[in-house]
Amino acid sequence: MNHSSPDSTTAPAREQDADAPTADETRTATFGMGCFWDPDARFGAMAGVVRTRVGYAGGTTPTPGYHSLGDHTEVVQVEYDPGTLTYDDLLEVFWTNHDWGSTAPKRQYRSVVLAADNEQLAAAERDRDGLEERAGRSVATDLERLEAFTRAEDYHQKYELRSTPVVGDELAARYGDSFVDSTVVARLNGFVAGHGEPSQRATLLERVELTPTQRSELQRRF
Repeated sequence: MNHSSPDSTTAPAREQDADAPTADETRTATFGMGCFWDPDARFGAMAGVVRTRVGYAGGTTPTPGYHSLGDHTEVVQVEYDPGTLTYDDLLEVFWTNHDWGSTAPKRQYRSVVLAADNEQLAAAERDRDGLEERAGRSVATDLERLEAFTRAEDYHQKYELRSTPVVGDELAARYGDSFVDSTVVARLNGFVAGHGEPSQRATLLERVELTPTQRSELQRRF
């Protein structure tokens, strides 16, 4: 990750991200839930989620890309603060926000938990077994260990925010290399997609330096 020092153009972004836990202080969860745009936004809106990124994992094809995916799956990778969120909290969001009971028409969009370690894998297995017992039907979700993660192309990262007129391109230019790994950007991406609470949105808008046009467009989307 890029952790260069702030300057006059990136200071508002850096100031808001300054207190975010570093990568050494976070844990990582990786999920496939269909198209990765909405999961990126959904998790990004959650308090305790520090960074999100979308990418490709779960296959063997070397150097996958969107147009050369091979046997990989679209996934969201979530860095979270274990002092605020647990892996079980993230699993609950995973299970309740996509179709875990049907096999996806393409491997690209399959339901999958890619565990970082045996502890995560055991937690996902417990959840799956409990869900099958409660629902009385099989869970189609694959549970695997994560072998490798390839970050998707920039235009897929924080897609909802990038697609917001006036705001996305200007914020991407302001944040530069820190755009994808910014906590503030993750929140804004989630909020413009309709996730998060009104109080969260209002508080963030008060703290982030925006032009009147940007603020108006975000409020329209919120």
